[in-house]
Amino acid sequence: MDQPNILLGRIDNRLVHGQVGVSWTNYLGANLIVVADDEVAHEEVQQELMELTAVTSGAEIRFFTVQETIDIIWNASDDQRIFIVTRTPFEMLKLIEGNVPIKKVNIGNMHFEEGKHQISLKVFVDDEDLKNLHAMQDKGIEVFIQEIPGKMAEQFK
Repeated sequence: MDQPNILLGRIDNRLVHGQVGVSWTNYLGANLIVVADDEVAHEEVQQELMELTAVTSGAEIRFFTVQETIDIIWNASDDQRIFIVTRTPFEMLKLIEGNVPIKKVNIGNMHFEEGKHQISLKVFVDDEDLKNLHAMQDKGIEVFIQEIPGKMAEQFK
């Protein structure tokens, strides 16, 4: 295998829910969802809830820390069509800097928190988020905002 077949990276602070586990997975034709999140990698209850969503799309789902994802992604088999999901831009950038070959990053949901400002209907960012998203673009990654397939994508600027 030349490299793992990563279809898309998505930033979504809810990780895997209906939009990710069904809509995006089916749209992409993914057969494996990789959740790269240091907290969820050790939380069985959260994993079980996400597994229930993923199974409706027919995809398998795996939960790893960000570092575990970096360490094992190159062991993916040729037939795996991978959809990677992280909670924040920081985690996605760590994957990219760790040589995970992600070419496109979709910003889905980043909810309001104190200190964040709105850049799209469901995307709120702070200076750190913006720095990390621009760093991805500086590495040649296509970064766009799109809640669900079928809605108009906005290029992140």
